[in-house]
Amino acid sequence: MTKTAIFLADGFEEIEALTVVDLLRRAGIEITTVSISDSQIVTGSHRIAVEADALLADTDLDSLDMLILPGGMPGTSNLEACKPLTDKILEFDKQDKMLCAICAAPTVFGKLGILKGKKACCFPGREGDLLGADVQTESVTKDGHFITSRGMGTAMDFGLAIIEHFQGAAAAAEMSKKVVYKV
Repeated sequence: MTKTAIFLADGFEEIEALTVVDLLRRAGIEITTVSISDSQIVTGSHRIAVEADALLADTDLDSLDMLILPGGMPGTSNLEACKPLTDKILEFDKQDKMLCAICAAPTVFGKLGILKGKKACCFPGREGDLLGADVQTESVTKDGHFITSRGMGTAMDFGLAIIEHFQGAAAAAEMSKKVVYKV
């Protein structure tokens, strides 16, 4: 079974994280919400507290097929400062395992130097941190083992792109229809 995780840091963008979680669970794709701190309660950038499914320290990251980073501030900075997470991102990149990020979070990949020569997008104004990337302006950009997206307003497209990756375009289109999105 496909296993994914989305990483929550204090200051994460709630819509970007929870839209993806909701869509993937509706599609039957296993997704675990993982707190990068020592508390399962994580507070988003708009002061919405969310209880994560697990703590990073207790999560078997090697069993995952995809790592997902939501944006938000200071959530993105907190993700970037989490060495166990960034070490695992680098391992996933070397193994060509799926790495996904939305809003400011693709800059974590950029600053790690793993977007060189790849098409990627991010929140407008943060493109300078996509070091070496071929910057795009579509709502979602897919290149190799990367899926990136631009911001809260593209969260549905981002979640559907992840569904498409695992289950195909027809499944993503059907989910879009089921949730009355772009019908």
